[in-house]
Amino acid sequence: MEVAFYLSGLVAILATLRVITHTHPVHALLYLIISLLAIACVFFSLGAYFAGALEIIVYAGAIMVLFVFVVMMLNLGAADARRERNWLVPSAWVGPGVLSLLLLAILIRAIYGVPDHGITGEVISAKAVGIALFGPYVLAVELASMLLLAGLVVAFHLGREDREGDVQPKESKVPDATRRKSEEQA
Repeated sequence: MEVAFYLSGLVAILATLRVITHTHPVHALLYLIISLLAIACVFFSLGAYFAGALEIIVYAGAIMVLFVFVVMMLNLGAADARRERNWLVPSAWVGPGVLSLLLLAILIRAIYGVPDHGITGEVISAKAVGIALFGPYVLAVELASMLLLAGLVVAFHLGREDREGDVQPKESKVPDATRRKSEEQA
């Protein structure tokens, strides 16, 4: 199982790097699905079968379908691809990269500072997870669902914007004088 753990971890790291560096959004989402499946394999190799199954069902399944739907709805064109390529220049990502490395160092320091209590090996049932999610953590679950809904609404409105190079709708055939009268009456 140790070989499966390291191979799955390597696949997850490589696929995540492709998610970050890929300029085509649909291809980046496909690499993200591969990364999430590799993380599920890491869970399976550690013996956390329920967490691996949740990873596949929730993240690689439902949420990725939502992401693919939003990307297809936005219908990103060539202008967006050029703008995204401009974001990949080193001057655009060096600052966030340095800050991310600083956060990683803080996280590693915090992890090694926590005393090790060991893993008890206690089996947690799906019922216990459901009770915890919809018991004391119900507010967090509902807030997460509202955030996803708000993101979907924003993506829908962004997708409706007129883009450069797109065909504009034809002007109405109503004469200007008639249009002004109807606007004044309203």
